[in-house]
Amino acid sequence: VHEMPTPEELADIAIQAAEVARRLGYEPRVAMLANSSFGTHTHERPSTVRDAVRILDERQVDFEYDGEMAADVALNRETMALYPFCRLTDTANVLVMPAIHAASISTKLLRVLGGSTLIGPLLVGLKKPVQIVPMTATVSDLVNMAALAAYNLYR
Repeated sequence: VHEMPTPEELADIAIQAAEVARRLGYEPRVAMLANSSFGTHTHERPSTVRDAVRILDERQVDFEYDGEMAADVALNRETMALYPFCRLTDTANVLVMPAIHAASISTKLLRVLGGSTLIGPLLVGLKKPVQIVPMTATVSDLVNMAALAAYNLYR
């Protein structure tokens, strides 16, 4: 768990998250999220995310990714269209947050607002599958996370 991931750690997180998406049957489209889109802010975190994208470029990964981008760009086709140079072919199905507090806030918002199945937060890169389930998890959340852990254990 990285509170404020470095560019290298963010790139590793993106690669591991893309692998999880593929194991679940999705072709990953990874959005490297920040509070700005494609250089509109020069603060530290957006720069860190941009550096992570450069690292993914250097590693020549085999999945779609782009960033830094705001969540509305990543998740809304019309907003994404305002950035014709965006490399994603459709809305993102994997969101990489710039820091743990952003991930925690976003996960809780998505869980409360609903509208889709949320699987996360995910802990990846450990020897055995481990899942985090909040105290407010529904039965469906528990079943999904248990199934994911079992799947990862026997893959």
